[in-house]
Amino acid sequence: MPVLSKPGGVALFPLPCACQSLRRLTRLVTRIYDRELRKAGLEVTQYGLLTALATAGEANQKRLSAGLAMDSTTLTRTLGLLARKGWVRARRGKDRRERIYSLTPAGRRQMALAEPCWTEAERALRKRLGRAGWRTMVRAVDRVTEAVAGP
Repeated sequence: MPVLSKPGGVALFPLPCACQSLRRLTRLVTRIYDRELRKAGLEVTQYGLLTALATAGEANQKRLSAGLAMDSTTLTRTLGLLARKGWVRARRGKDRRERIYSLTPAGRRQMALAEPCWTEAERALRKRLGRAGWRTMVRAVDRVTEAVAGP
């Protein structure tokens, strides 16, 4: 098996399965976004959840978990942190156990503060991949996501 190398850097050794390779990839990409979003006091997971709520308007935990393909423990922890910071609020749903989440005005301001950081991370990744590489990556990720998310 060939060794993958990074110019002037660390050799990445081949991994035996798609899962491990994808997990390594997401860790590396997450570092790019976290480095930029840290300037706004966020991590990419938090920014993603704020973005999902901004898009949805309101959502319960089940909808957020399914839409983000995020396990409920991580989602509960992240929602709790965002609520403590005053960026997300919860109200009761139809069922007294259900909570409906939405962004607060402070959450919208935090997203606006983080937007240039996210844009810079996105720009850096696009630059590393090049235009054709970016398009290929987006198509491949969409295809794989659709294939594994289905029944």
